[in-house]
Amino acid sequence: MQNPVSITGISSISPLGFIPEKIWSEYKNHTHNITFEAFGDQKTPIAQLPEECKKEIEKLKIENSQYASLDDSVLFGIFAARAAIREANWEQEFNFGINMGSSRGATHLFEKYHKEFLKTHQSATLSSPTTTLGNISSWIAQDLRSKGPEISHSITCSTALHAVLNGIAWLQSGLSDKFLVGGSEAPLTPFTIAQMKALKIYASGQEDVYPCQAMNWGKTRNSMFLGEGAAVACLENGVKENAVALVTGIGYATEPLKHNISISTHADCFQDSMKMALSGTTPQEIDAIVLHAPGTVKGDMAEYNAIKSVFKEHIPALTTNKWKIGHTFGASGILSIELAILMMKHQEFIPVPYIEGVSPDSLSKIMVNAVGFGGNAVSILLELPV
Repeated sequence: MQNPVSITGISSISPLGFIPEKIWSEYKNHTHNITFEAFGDQKTPIAQLPEECKKEIEKLKIENSQYASLDDSVLFGIFAARAAIREANWEQEFNFGINMGSSRGATHLFEKYHKEFLKTHQSATLSSPTTTLGNISSWIAQDLRSKGPEISHSITCSTALHAVLNGIAWLQSGLSDKFLVGGSEAPLTPFTIAQMKALKIYASGQEDVYPCQAMNWGKTRNSMFLGEGAAVACLENGVKENAVALVTGIGYATEPLKHNISISTHADCFQDSMKMALSGTTPQEIDAIVLHAPGTVKGDMAEYNAIKSVFKEHIPALTTNKWKIGHTFGASGILSIELAILMMKHQEFIPVPYIEGVSPDSLSKIMVNAVGFGGNAVSILLELPV
């Protein structure tokens, strides 16, 4: 990186809620946010938005007649983006770029329209414009009246962190002064969940104390489950007075695939991305890592092996939020950034409750990881502003 980039605002809507104080309170609570719902003929663990969040999304839907036809993934993004620009004091700003991504996009609407097509052999008028990949960024741009570039992409589960990378590239190229970045996902649909179950990576229907065993290195079965939500961050070039965190290192890498969902035993992609993000920073300086760790046997262990290879005897405190809110696919990386920022703000480490570990004395540098199908890893190094 040429210089640090400031995060001047960050907001989310997720199974933890949408009010920052409530989100932090939920993180300090060692219970998960999972419910067991019927998908097909069996109960399935999922992490839904709480009722107060659902009510906010319904209010947003009726605020504008055009919003009634939008997918939840778009509405989540609009909601989080509005709150982020308020925190960053961008409400009177219009010349900023937007890069919002999603792994699955308009899953609910697509399944609805496809089901209707199979039944009637006709497609609804809005079936195309409301399910396109660019729908999230374009509608956020419409809602915020922004005049900068609007970009959408899908890079599976590392989508949101790739948005951060892209926003930083625009800022440091001098083509933009401000960029809104993030990810949004509404994957709690029958077909999406069936896809994950077909891959044999979804958690069982057993109502265990902690159905997702992310970071349990000794687990013998996959325990990933899905959650929904969105998070958005406001990026500005340089060190700003109102920065809530600084991005001081970025890393990315892709490794050759042996299978569509494979990752190497020692996660070569993560090793490369973390080394790149460290750059001039020594491993001893990193206080904590927020892992991708979705709860799968091989995925979790591969990332841990990569961390051991890079940090050796200086392994930082390790945590993840997927045991609590599930895997939110394309939104997961930016929700992990939010957790890192909250921990630095409150100077309190949030552990995984069923994992024994040592909490750091202070939190000034935290790394955040994400990886997706395709072996594409991203690592972001965050620092607490001085």
